[in-house]
Amino acid sequence: MSNLRPVTVITGASAGIGAALARVFARNGHELALVARREERLHALADEIAATGAPQPVVLAADLFKPGVAGVISDALRAQGAEPQFVVNNAGFGLVGLAADLDRDEQLQMIDLNVRVLTELSLAFVDSLARQRGGLLNVGSMAGFLPGPRMAVYYATKAYVLSFTEALHSELKPRGIRVSVLCPGPVPTEFADRAGLSKRAIGPSYLIQSADDVAEAGYRGLMDGRRTVVPGAANKFITFLIRLTPRSLILSFVDYRQKRRSARPT
Repeated sequence: MSNLRPVTVITGASAGIGAALARVFARNGHELALVARREERLHALADEIAATGAPQPVVLAADLFKPGVAGVISDALRAQGAEPQFVVNNAGFGLVGLAADLDRDEQLQMIDLNVRVLTELSLAFVDSLARQRGGLLNVGSMAGFLPGPRMAVYYATKAYVLSFTEALHSELKPRGIRVSVLCPGPVPTEFADRAGLSKRAIGPSYLIQSADDVAEAGYRGLMDGRRTVVPGAANKFITFLIRLTPRSLILSFVDYRQKRRSARPT
């Protein structure tokens, strides 16, 4: 047992799915540590959550790109008598365009955040997750099931998140740690603006879900110990079909779809 109080660490908590996950965890009695670069937004969310009667979340304004960020988070929490019980790796971004044409450094930054930082934070707190009988939720995407022409690096990073998290689910289960990967379809958030997607081209309406619905599904899936969580019946069906469809057809369809998304006006 630990003398440190348990908290749920959520990265990328300043907006979108991350903020929605923070509200869901708080509503279910978890004390939070909110991590992102936009400190003002984190404080606004922390105050909103505290106004509901939940404990005031810890705000950690941190640049996740900096080496050793896991140590920074750990030291900040220990200074307040806390340690992670749950870790939610939500921070990430995507870019639309041909990989050879997009800025190379920006694509490498995407790999750094979506893969390296997620891996670091997934492994850094295993001992405290085991002590606290908690878990790990990594936010992936339906993109992780597909090759992604015109978003090649983003889709590849999400394939890594899916594979890595499913493996950790198996490895950490004997230690009593729940591990889940959340794979939403299109969600109307700031992600589309960052990726360069037109606002009306994030996806067909039958696949789109709100950040709140995605967060609820992710929380339930983690608490139930599910390995992979795909919110929405239509999205689940599509991920099933992907496994049965020849890869060449999937490549052609994704390329066609991405061309249409990129060409639509905002």
